[in-house]
Amino acid sequence: MDKPSTSIRIRLSIMMFLQYMMFAVWWVPLAAYLKNTGIEGTYKAWILSVMPLGCLVAPILCMIADRHFASQKVLTILNFACAILFFIGARQTSPAVLFVILLLGTFCYMPTWSLTNAIAMANYPSEKFPQIRVFGSIGWVAAAVFSLIASTSLFGSKVIDGTAIPIYCGACTALVAALLNLTLPNTPPPAKGKEASIVDALGLRALTLLKDRNFALFIIISLLATIPFTLYFSYGSEFFLSRGYEKITAMMSMGQVSEILMMLLVPISLAKFGVKRTMMIGLAALTVRYFAFWGGIAADQTLLYYIAILVHGIIFGFFFVGGQVYVDKKAPPEIRAQAQGLIVLICFGVGMLIGTLFNAKLIELYTADGVCNWIPVFVIMALISAVLLVALYALLRDDVKQASQPASAEQQQEA
Repeated sequence: MDKPSTSIRIRLSIMMFLQYMMFAVWWVPLAAYLKNTGIEGTYKAWILSVMPLGCLVAPILCMIADRHFASQKVLTILNFACAILFFIGARQTSPAVLFVILLLGTFCYMPTWSLTNAIAMANYPSEKFPQIRVFGSIGWVAAAVFSLIASTSLFGSKVIDGTAIPIYCGACTALVAALLNLTLPNTPPPAKGKEASIVDALGLRALTLLKDRNFALFIIISLLATIPFTLYFSYGSEFFLSRGYEKITAMMSMGQVSEILMMLLVPISLAKFGVKRTMMIGLAALTVRYFAFWGGIAADQTLLYYIAILVHGIIFGFFFVGGQVYVDKKAPPEIRAQAQGLIVLICFGVGMLIGTLFNAKLIELYTADGVCNWIPVFVIMALISAVLLVALYALLRDDVKQASQPASAEQQQEA
């Protein structure tokens, strides 16, 4: 590849920045918004499941793009569709209609994570891709900064978290991103003319790896670990709203700041401790998160809430990215890409869907007169995380060589 121009690098960086900002700005405070509008029970659970449902469809749409259309054109159309759907969604009062609109929005949005990665690596050296991808994490943090500015300047003293305003902001960001995409370099379909297979798109050929007992155990632990992970990801804003916090997006996005820093330590841990111990560090942090939430309520210590937020970077980087490294080491070259698609589908599709519905029932179980008793919820999540940590230590063999490099940045998708 010829050395890309500075102009291309800037456009690709802005593309990544806007793509993740448009999602974070409305997704992070969504549970708080649903709580404020009186949407509870089954409707709330399914509305908060639109992201994992979008993940289930994303591989199929990406397969179509790979074989028939230029990636930047598909990205532009999807972003325009997101802008329209988010705008319509922000105006809905019916929970059923809101679910349908946001579901269609995530059907259009979730494929963009893969498309932006593909566009960036097609037009920029893949070994330097992290220099582009890091702007996605920065975009996530920028959503928090915008939330603060909007609450203090654009809307006077009105706090926008817990209102429909963030969804409107997502629509506006999607529109800006779509317009920018018109300036991106042409990226022709890389697999044009190849046979399209849903089996390959979903990574189902990689299921042959489950014959390996160790890999099957890894898949089970990863799937179950997504349940406590999802409680914070989908319902964190509802918890902080219940504790009287207002600028929730800004508060929770400190986890993405730590993620940027922790990603720098992941390759060091992989090289020094190996994949298994690296993943154990991530699960240990997940356990610490829920003990911190539990202790924060019991001892009325706000500091513990911030600890629970800041360990996000350790959880995501060390456990989920560490797991992607394990998959890379275990899978034969001919199905390595499909294996990565499988673990993303298992964790961020199936796992998050199960986690969202399970946690909705758990919260409902400990809610009386509209007020949730969060202590038993966090205790259960802490115990699940601790059991999984012990299972990983006791049952999973360290049967891959120590890694000197982290998973490719394409695999390091945001949770």
